[in-house]
Amino acid sequence: MFDLASSLGPSEPLHLVCLGAHADDIEIGAGGTVLRLLAERPLTHVVWAVLTGGEDRQREARESADALLAGAASVRIETPGFRDGHLPWQGSELKDWAREAFNDVRPHLVLSTGRDDCHQDHRQTADLAWQTFRGATIAEVEIPKWDGDSVRPNAFVRLDDATVEDKLAHLQTHFASQRAKGWYDPDTFRATLRLRGIEAGCRWAEAFTCRKLTW
Repeated sequence: MFDLASSLGPSEPLHLVCLGAHADDIEIGAGGTVLRLLAERPLTHVVWAVLTGGEDRQREARESADALLAGAASVRIETPGFRDGHLPWQGSELKDWAREAFNDVRPHLVLSTGRDDCHQDHRQTADLAWQTFRGATIAEVEIPKWDGDSVRPNAFVRLDDATVEDKLAHLQTHFASQRAKGWYDPDTFRATLRLRGIEAGCRWAEAFTCRKLTW
């Protein structure tokens, strides 16, 4: 796993922030990693924020987070409901909201979307993570899509067969609004996990871009 803090033992509380632009972003990019973290560190406190979406997508986000984070020590879910596809043009409102929402949040690890992602909402979310959580380990997730913007990741989390199946089942169960999309199916997600597993020297892995790591 990530080197979170040299003084943080495996039995000590971990403070995790998951910051996505859309209801399924973190589940696609890091659902297995979150499941593994909670299994290995049951004293994990999670702030889960999904920035955009109407009522239906906000409901999906909350129900998904409730299920995925069932093993966490505490969970706080934020769904401010910014307009999907327009985050860069709501920058001032977004920063004002984040300043208030995260004023008391001091995470060890932040999982966010990527700065090099072609989706404008994903890029804006990544910028917000870097502006808001200075000093934390920030790991940018990978989300496969039509744009062909696959990155060269520099961090991997190995996953076992059971965790992979749990992740795939979770994605199919909790995001009914996405099932009609041609790319949204278990084959896509399994292929991504397998490719990154090859690169990580195992069968399955999730991949991340970590621009700063403290050793």
